[in-house]
Amino acid sequence: MDFGAMFSTTSKYALRALAYLSAQKPDRMVPGEELSLKTGVPRNYLSKILLALGNAGIVTAVRGAAGGYRLGVRPEEVPLNRVIGLFDRTATKRACLLGLRPFCSGKNPCTAHHAWMPAKTAFFTFLESTTLRDISLSGRPGRAGKGTGAGRRSRPKATAVEE
Repeated sequence: MDFGAMFSTTSKYALRALAYLSAQKPDRMVPGEELSLKTGVPRNYLSKILLALGNAGIVTAVRGAAGGYRLGVRPEEVPLNRVIGLFDRTATKRACLLGLRPFCSGKNPCTAHHAWMPAKTAFFTFLESTTLRDISLSGRPGRAGKGTGAGRRSRPKATAVEE
């Protein structure tokens, strides 16, 4: 199953760009052309994504010869659901699998409720507890001279929680 299909291309591109920016030194300005080339995101598309991320306070942009982009926040402070929510609002909503909200709940479950809850809980736990630092290129194990991911927040175990 392609779980990446759960998010729009825009969300995936935003995460790619943020993973790259997260791997850079905090004061380094990354030129737009470099960011586009290193992430494989078309430059015009990337500029629109970066504008939205800038408006959300996640990215800082500086114009001019020494300009570029950098994170405006610490990568360990930005969970993935914050980024994805900017571009895919429905992907971060805890909705009924069959679309029966507001009627579906633990007290009044739809026919898929009990089967869907463990997967739904694990999915949202991942989005809420995984940060930009966790997905940054510097967080990959075995990258000499880069961060090893030490200091990552531990992820709570997913448990089935009734809504």
